[in-house]
Amino acid sequence: MPASPPPAPPDALRATAVALLNLSGLGLGYLLLRRWIPTAACLAATAVLLFVALPADADGVSGAALVLYAVFLLLAAVHGWFAGLRTRLVWPGQRPVALVLGVVLLAVPVGGALWYDSARNEAVERALLGRLDRADEQVAAAGRQDFTTAKSDYREALAVYRDLAVHHSGSRAAAQVPDSLQTYYTTVAAAYSHRDYCSAVAPLEYLRTVPDSIPKDQLGTLAHWPDDRLATSLYECGADGLAGGTTGWAGQFGDLLSTFPDSGQAAKVVPAVTAAEAKAAKAVAGKDPCTAVTRLHTLNTEIIQLSNGSGAQSDALTAVAGRADRSGDSGEYQCGVKQYKDGDFEQAQQTMQQFATDNPHDRNLARARKIAIGAEVAQTLPAAGKKLPTTDSGGGITVTVKNDSPDDITVLYTGPVTGSFTLKACGSCKAYSFASPLISGWEPCSDSGKKYPQRTISLPPGTTYFVHKPKSDSTATPGSDTAKLRYGYIYTECAYTTRTLGSSY
Repeated sequence: MPASPPPAPPDALRATAVALLNLSGLGLGYLLLRRWIPTAACLAATAVLLFVALPADADGVSGAALVLYAVFLLLAAVHGWFAGLRTRLVWPGQRPVALVLGVVLLAVPVGGALWYDSARNEAVERALLGRLDRADEQVAAAGRQDFTTAKSDYREALAVYRDLAVHHSGSRAAAQVPDSLQTYYTTVAAAYSHRDYCSAVAPLEYLRTVPDSIPKDQLGTLAHWPDDRLATSLYECGADGLAGGTTGWAGQFGDLLSTFPDSGQAAKVVPAVTAAEAKAAKAVAGKDPCTAVTRLHTLNTEIIQLSNGSGAQSDALTAVAGRADRSGDSGEYQCGVKQYKDGDFEQAQQTMQQFATDNPHDRNLARARKIAIGAEVAQTLPAAGKKLPTTDSGGGITVTVKNDSPDDITVLYTGPVTGSFTLKACGSCKAYSFASPLISGWEPCSDSGKKYPQRTISLPPGTTYFVHKPKSDSTATPGSDTAKLRYGYIYTECAYTTRTLGSSY
């Protein structure tokens, strides 16, 4: 008797059945050959793969693991083929049955692969939906902050929407992107819905750039959704600034005219600017003409800035700017009067002098010059500013003014009448010492041997205030005098200079 049964004759059909059974990954071919260790190895390899692969996630199994497992199955099939070539099967007895069983059991790895692929696809879908949810939450959180702070968050969320729409176009998450974008737009532009138009400008300008990133088929009508809202915000923000006298309105209107020149909002710009100019011009006759004048001059500058590059509305805006400038110039008279009455004589003088320069043909020119003289006198003699100078002239009392000074002088006077004139320097005169007026019997303009430059004027009775102002480049301090004039007297004013410690008076 031999020690073991003789080997079976070679049988290719049986070997093929064993190979196919091993391809199932369960080691069934080895099991039917009673090869326990290889069977255990096949089961262990499959168990390791299942441990690595399950539960299915979006990343799936690494390619290296799949390749190793496929090589292992292929080696098991080849080895099983050779092992089954001369070894009888434990079961089933008929070789065709084993072959059919091997073919049928190939459905195990194939079906498992298909199921895993489906599970992985579902995991990918869930992961994409998770990304979409996180982006939506990021947008909601950003909506609770101001736009400048939240802008980076908006950009990050938009990048997610774009990736889903472009690179995962067939996913369930991509199908929800249009709805998310609708919420995105309304969240970014929330300031507009709250009628905070100035704050809405920057977010709406940003939304107009979104079509550069997102396919238009995902945006639909959202592609032009910000346009009308931005035009409205630019107009309303500019109109508020114009009405409130704040800066920046010209820039808002300028952006509106350049970006949406044919819009209904752009058509309202010129009427709004015209109304603002008319209101400021009317205010010149009100309680605060100086503020109105400043407003008109500011409007002139801002409207000129706006008219540059404003297209078809440029001429109309230029005309409004011209009216504002003219109204401001003519309003300087009322402003100067107000400043004089308020005792701000220095500013009143400057304003009236500017008015005379800006309006050489104005009907108030003569009085403006008188008020400027009176304001200058009142800066030295404040009592002179109690009454507003008139355009009256002449009178029945003679007053002669002489110049006992080495400087040219301008004589200013105001009271019942107001005026000024200039006397040339006395060529033979010198400045007196500071102590001269204290010397008994000292009297200026009394040297009969000198020919003093002089001028005689006629004034009405009453108090007249005189100021003798040295030439413009002199450091001498103006002299002054208050004269109460009455009929029956001849009056003389004398201008002279005293000097001490480098100063002149």
